[in-house]
Amino acid sequence: MDEGERVAVILVLAGTKEGREIVNLLSREGLQVMVAALTDYGKELATETAGEIFPGELSYDNLSRVHEKQCIDLVVDASNPFATSASQLIGSFCRDKMLPYVRYVRERVNIPRHPLIHPVNSWEEGVEKAFKLGSTVFLTTGSNNLEVFLGHPAAKGKRIVVRVLPDHNVVKKCQELGLRPKDIIAMQGPFSKEMNRLMFKTFNASVVVIKESGRAGGTETKMSAALSLKIPVVVIKRPALSWGNEVQNYEALLAAVAQFKKMR
Repeated sequence: MDEGERVAVILVLAGTKEGREIVNLLSREGLQVMVAALTDYGKELATETAGEIFPGELSYDNLSRVHEKQCIDLVVDASNPFATSASQLIGSFCRDKMLPYVRYVRERVNIPRHPLIHPVNSWEEGVEKAFKLGSTVFLTTGSNNLEVFLGHPAAKGKRIVVRVLPDHNVVKKCQELGLRPKDIIAMQGPFSKEMNRLMFKTFNASVVVIKESGRAGGTETKMSAALSLKIPVVVIKRPALSWGNEVQNYEALLAAVAQFKKMR
């Protein structure tokens, strides 16, 4: 580096285990990394990285203030594939500021054609399908969008079992939404096929709801476990984003960052 040359600042939007790994990977490349997390759990993970913590909330105004002060050069969006509002926010910010944007997404898995597998395009469609298929709905989709299920008129008379992170605020949210302790499984994955199978069987699941979150998110093991018990599976498909450079592995991400460095 020439004397006086500024080190590039890369903002990483991290909401998954891969986000934490990406921060450390880029830091080892000699880049100055700032990490922004969307949840309390994500912020806890962020403290375990080599990156600087993004100050304050992730809002357009705050992004602008930080950019004016530290001059963000590149944004890597490694948020959860279903965190669409955050990705839309950061995408709009990058377009307005003409900043390069790279979207890291978990590698997709094949959703097989099977009479027990029901892919849907939205949470609302998933709710409708799940309540039609069974009386005990086992949600493996985390704490986001629980309101969509629990607040639906068709939830009356149904049992809803949720598997969420063992975080105080998450469990509190579940209880405030009316879930009973016996219907809350507070455990951190990933879970093997055998563990998923045991849980589905123990709670007498008649339908399992999953997200298309990739191999790292356990999509395959959840589907396989449910099918082995002949339980129907509702798969909420990953929303598609229409901007930016999308990569699905660390090698492609490093190549994109290297290209950016050449263009500086």
